Amino acid sequence: MEQAVWRHLGGDLSSARRGAAAFLDTIADEDEGAGGRQSWFARWKKIGDDHYVLGDLNLKEGALDQAAEAWLCALTAFEIARRLIDEAGPQSEDVSARIDHGIQRFRSSQLQKLEQVNIPCSEQADLPAYYLRAGSSDLPSSAVICISMEQETAATLLGRLLPVMIGRSVSALVVSHCHVSHRARGQSESLLSYCLDYLAVRPDVDAARVGVYGDGLSAALATEFAASDHRLAAAVCDGGLWHWARIVPSVGWLTRTSDTVVDQDVVSARRTQTMRRVKCPVLVVAGGRGIVDVTEALKLQADCMAARIDLDLATPRMIRSPDREIDNFIVSDGCILEWLEQKLARRSTPRSLLRRKQDR
Repeated sequence: MEQAVWRHLGGDLSSARRGAAAFLDTIADEDEGAGGRQSWFARWKKIGDDHYVLGDLNLKEGALDQAAEAWLCALTAFEIARRLIDEAGPQSEDVSARIDHGIQRFRSSQLQKLEQVNIPCSEQADLPAYYLRAGSSDLPSSAVICISMEQETAATLLGRLLPVMIGRSVSALVVSHCHVSHRARGQSESLLSYCLDYLAVRPDVDAARVGVYGDGLSAALATEFAASDHRLAAAVCDGGLWHWARIVPSVGWLTRTSDTVVDQDVVSARRTQTMRRVKCPVLVVAGGRGIVDVTEALKLQADCMAARIDLDLATPRMIRSPDREIDNFIVSDGCILEWLEQKLARRSTPRSLLRRKQDR
């Protein structure tokens, strides 16, 4: 196992991530409790630090691509380290700070690819976000609005997604859950629509091929957004199941019974009610650190198939240890991005050609 960890240093990003995924798949076999995880945390943190040093050396030599690749390897290592420890502890804060530094390193050497932007919003101050460009002004790309998990920053999600998104044909606008989550009805959807407005006028984005991806509790925000704004072309969300999960206990409370028998036809109709409002293909991520129960997701998928609604289901690969579960985010993120690429991929006319046609 130790050799599997240390062989990442010096390899390319693809091989480093394959090795990291293999480590996550076998960590349960090697888990020795808190002490064992602390040891692995220290090793993955050192791997990240060593990759940073390697990247900085490459930068001094003018090898920008090699420097960027080393920093992306470091971000993957730090994300693994972050999952091996208590998310609320000081060690997690230390790793999060390293992730922030890695993003700034990458941004400083790839100014044309990664930007810090502000989304104009009429109801409040501008919304801060990161924008990762995949296309060019002559050949606009598809794009995805990515919303971080609750209690995680946009930088944390970006640090996890950067290594898997580099080289793909999808651009990304990454925002924080805390910046777009509001109790006022319709406020979150309005803020996310401003994000879509921003992407729609960028010359490097095809406005007809924009999707949304909500991580964790943000999957519920993504569902409501997709149901309210039909400009979206794909959505990775909860399919309305979080809302349904809150309704069922309410029914029991109102009827003063905890074992209320609900007609299954009514249940199926309620499960698909939200999905009928969503006009784009949907991927529901069930299980793992998400908010969607696998059993309910399977029922929703069956209902949607019967109603001819385009819904796919993904279940993250989870590694169980004595006192926690760790998801193989490398495999899961790859599957989600591949699904988004497939659903958002279609031939479009470059905007430069559209301008020429309009000029004639």
